Amino acid sequence: MFHLLLAIIYLAFISLGLPDGLLGSAWPSMYQEFQVPVSYAGIISMIIAAGTIISSLQSDRLTLRLGPGKVTAISVAMTAAALFGFSFSHSFILLCLWAIPYGLGAGSVDAALNNYVALHYSSTHMSWLHCMWGVGASAGPYIMGLVLSGGAPWNTGYRYVGILQVILTAILLLSLPLWKNRQTGTDSEASRGHAPEDSGQTAPAKPLSLKQIAAIPGAKEVMVTFFCYCALEQTAGLWAASYLMLHEGISSETAAFYASLFYIGITVGRGASGFLTMRFNDTRMIRLGLILILAGVLTILLPLGGNTSLAGLIIVGLGCAPVYPCVIHSTPERFGADRSQALIGVQMASAYVGTCLMPPVFGLMANHISISLFPFYLLAILVLMFVMHEKMLKKTAKSL
Repeated sequence: MFHLLLAIIYLAFISLGLPDGLLGSAWPSMYQEFQVPVSYAGIISMIIAAGTIISSLQSDRLTLRLGPGKVTAISVAMTAAALFGFSFSHSFILLCLWAIPYGLGAGSVDAALNNYVALHYSSTHMSWLHCMWGVGASAGPYIMGLVLSGGAPWNTGYRYVGILQVILTAILLLSLPLWKNRQTGTDSEASRGHAPEDSGQTAPAKPLSLKQIAAIPGAKEVMVTFFCYCALEQTAGLWAASYLMLHEGISSETAAFYASLFYIGITVGRGASGFLTMRFNDTRMIRLGLILILAGVLTILLPLGGNTSLAGLIIVGLGCAPVYPCVIHSTPERFGADRSQALIGVQMASAYVGTCLMPPVFGLMANHISISLFPFYLLAILVLMFVMHEKMLKKTAKSL
């Protein structure tokens, strides 16, 4: 039963990634059909992100009331419905309306699954599960590309991914008894992999408010850490190709291919991190990741041409790999198992705020000042992330 539930959770993480790249890969076809400016993709993206932030902040309340299994099943069902809604939409307004359940479904399942894995499984599985997210995020655009290259409309691509989400929803509904059994059982796997053991704490009778969460020692620092991480990852992913083309003089086609290696670096890095966590704890893995990001950014800064910048981007991707899963996995240990769901919820929300705000801010800087500021911008975010993470460690060490 243990391995069956773990396999289902791996499928759920692939499901989390599947819809993430669909809009970007389908938008060149979509905006022409709807006769809207190409920039309108940002409107849909913002609506999805806003829904994700709201549902992440409510994840503590929902999980306490329904349990992680039901929250995951309901959230995936909402995402499936939204994907089918996209596939049948023939106006931009309808896309905006379907983007609401799209975002609301994504936030709750992300927070609930991450907290469940942090409580019950080792850091090794946390890294590999986030690697599976990368597999899903890569598979979604690939499916859309196959559909479009075969001459079918973009709607078909959304429909296919929606069908996959419906199948997963059915699997999750059938697996609900497994989730219930795991919540009441012991977990030798987690204890072997540095996850906190059950300390006898019980979940609070009422969900924590945002004010109560912010008052927890180290909470504000870990929120800023997550904000910075996703700001750095998304800025690098969004602007790498533009930087390589405009600053290094690489062709747009080659720059786009090179920039994709950044995400491949993250996915491969998370696979490797799963093995490294068998030897190193979460804090060491996070510090190792931050050092690698620094090395990558400094490599990009070297005036040695496009190939050096490419190597730097790959190193930055490898450095990003352990940070996100290891910060999440360390949350129950640092803040207590009884408060981890609330903390992970606000961490997810902070991450999505960073995703929304910081890449557009750099876009303004690139437009009005220079694209050459790209590595300096990443470096500034990295320094703030390092400082906040170290402050969080000190504050939570006092409360342990």
